[in-house]
Amino acid sequence: MQQRDSLGYTLGVAAVLCVACSLAVSTAAVSLRGRQEANVKLDQQKNILDATGLAIGEYGVQANELTTKQIDTLNAYVSSKLVDLETGAYDGDGDPEKYNLVEEAANPETSIPIESPTFNPGEPRRPKVMKVYFVKKPGTDKILQVVLPVYGKGLWGTLYGYLALKSDLETIQGLTFYQHKETPGLGGEVDNPRWKAMWDGRKLYDEETGQPKAMVFKGPAPKTDEYAVDGLSGATITSRGVTNLIRYWASDDGYGTYLSKLKEEINDDKSSASEGDK
Repeated sequence: MQQRDSLGYTLGVAAVLCVACSLAVSTAAVSLRGRQEANVKLDQQKNILDATGLAIGEYGVQANELTTKQIDTLNAYVSSKLVDLETGAYDGDGDPEKYNLVEEAANPETSIPIESPTFNPGEPRRPKVMKVYFVKKPGTDKILQVVLPVYGKGLWGTLYGYLALKSDLETIQGLTFYQHKETPGLGGEVDNPRWKAMWDGRKLYDEETGQPKAMVFKGPAPKTDEYAVDGLSGATITSRGVTNLIRYWASDDGYGTYLSKLKEEINDDKSSASEGDK
């Protein structure tokens, strides 16, 4: 029998404790995984509701102040599909509910390198297929808004968020970020409701060139500038990162091809409706 003060006894106790702690941590991680995934999904839902303005419009508060029942009620307005960004066509093979943006972007088989010389979000790859969301009145097919998942580099890491567009697909409804590593009080002001509210009504594309033009201005944005919002004080790199990611995802390297096709479909539906009213 080993002495309690012997080296072998000490190492043995340490090994047993390490194994016990490892098992406890592993068990906790596995048992809480479902709850963690549910919380991530709920946080994303809240950000979509904030980007679309549904939470403010219906209840007058930000989505994080809503009850679960209120969130479920508003989620009835939101549906989703998978889109092939190269062709702009819907992808009917995948399941939108199982789609994972981070995994798709990291997998070389489901993503492509980002090599845009004009608009670059600072990320190495983007998925070939993206999940897009639609806001419609329950029981109708009329698209009120389209919500585009977006991501790009900030100062300390990747910002993941949602860009909501009004039905003309040229005017921004809102912008939110559900995950980022920006400095609180500086780049972290991307979470500030006052700053986020500035995006409502900003134009996404230049009317003359058709190129993405929405931006975060350096300093206070001119009141006459319909493309810009105020810069984030002391957060130049974050501000530039937000501008870059918005312009990239709005370009033909991102959702551009899809948005062009969708606009044609919406206009055709409007023309058909007008003809039917005559």
